[in-house]
Amino acid sequence: MHYPRLMIAGVHSGSGKTTISLGLMTALRRRGVKVQPFKVGPDYIDSGLHTHASGRSSHNLDSWMMSPEVVNTVFAKNAAQAEVSIIEGVMGLFDGFRGERIAGSSAQVALMLKTPVVLVVNVNSMSQSCVALVKGFMDYEPGVEIKGVVLNHASAFHKEWVVPNLEAELGVKVLGCVPRQEAISIPERHLGLLPADEHGELAPHLDKMADLVEAHLDIEAVLTLAGETAPLEINWQEPQVETVTTIGVARDAAFSFYYQDSLDYLTELGAEIKFFSPLFDTSLPEVDGIYIGGGFPEMFLPQLSQNKRMKAALQQAHRAGLPILAECGGLMYLTNTLKDWEGCSWPGVGIVPADIIMTRKLQELGYIEATALKDTVIAVQGEVVRGHEFHYSTLEGLDPEKKAFSLEGGMTRGTRQDGYAEGSLLASYLHLQLRANPVAARRFVEACICFRSRIQESRNNY
Repeated sequence: MHYPRLMIAGVHSGSGKTTISLGLMTALRRRGVKVQPFKVGPDYIDSGLHTHASGRSSHNLDSWMMSPEVVNTVFAKNAAQAEVSIIEGVMGLFDGFRGERIAGSSAQVALMLKTPVVLVVNVNSMSQSCVALVKGFMDYEPGVEIKGVVLNHASAFHKEWVVPNLEAELGVKVLGCVPRQEAISIPERHLGLLPADEHGELAPHLDKMADLVEAHLDIEAVLTLAGETAPLEINWQEPQVETVTTIGVARDAAFSFYYQDSLDYLTELGAEIKFFSPLFDTSLPEVDGIYIGGGFPEMFLPQLSQNKRMKAALQQAHRAGLPILAECGGLMYLTNTLKDWEGCSWPGVGIVPADIIMTRKLQELGYIEATALKDTVIAVQGEVVRGHEFHYSTLEGLDPEKKAFSLEGGMTRGTRQDGYAEGSLLASYLHLQLRANPVAARRFVEACICFRSRIQESRNNY
């Protein structure tokens, strides 16, 4: 099939690719174009911003966590419903997993999907060196097709003198010269940009980005470039499934870090998803399992700690043997106490016998291979799952015998143990893309089905 597509990549983090991507998505949406956003890598926040800009759920394409088949599947099943797909890269174009050349990088995804790249270059304090820089990017991996360049923080000088040299010497089209705009920004916090779910005034920021792109980017040339892509041979058919279980997913401003495709995959495996809010709900929906993802519980500690009825409902669900999968923010919420940056302790749910301490220093960041130390709701002992970690807190006081995983990767050399597993509860800092870990996803769904069967059998006997 033919999927019009292109990738917006940068020469480094902070080059402006997110502003260009969001502005382009918003501008295309305002023109009535159905644009499907994607994000390279494990980032949740940019994906949430994409969703608001485009009006369509953004999906992550991660060539380290996902096999090529999964990357192709996630792309095809979503791109088929749109007129053009915009893929925002991660970090610099060739930056990926632990310096292993292009593994896990935007460039690798571009190769997998035969996608042309538009390279965003911050040309502040740069002139002819920009030509040498772009040439190096074009030559480094010839299979990656850099078809366009956007000069960010550009001046009239760059437009008059640098653009002609880029096009004449390298044969690459300069699609725009975008000037510095200090007034255009999205608020940030310790994990990066403020999540879209918390940013009530996001629309005006996106409109400003779109206005900037409309004024300084050749959008017609961008669409032409996207339309000139080669066909992709990807076979994807929406599976016909019967609902066999129900999973409750915590989703609100405190817990918003989910890969939409993970939820889609659970649905494809027969799970009906029911959302609930630990911030505002006082009871759980009727479900066979619970999934509490990551987010920013540390920013909502008073509200979470004061919602005693929700905490009691989770405690009761745990006592009943309900399968519970908690990732990062979910782990934090389920502990005994959470100590904030000012040293104040707030009571958590209390089903993970440990405590959380927030720190000002990044504790862990990166891709992780996790080997199960015991049987859990997603793995049997010895099985390996792939995910990533990103957190500023530490887990203190956990019994070593209760730890769930042996971890390798991230910022730490060698192996370490982390996470909590006991009975039907698994809680750790590890974020998972479930389609990329299909055995783990199926085990979780099967655990929920088994719980449902036990409850039904118990009711029948009663």
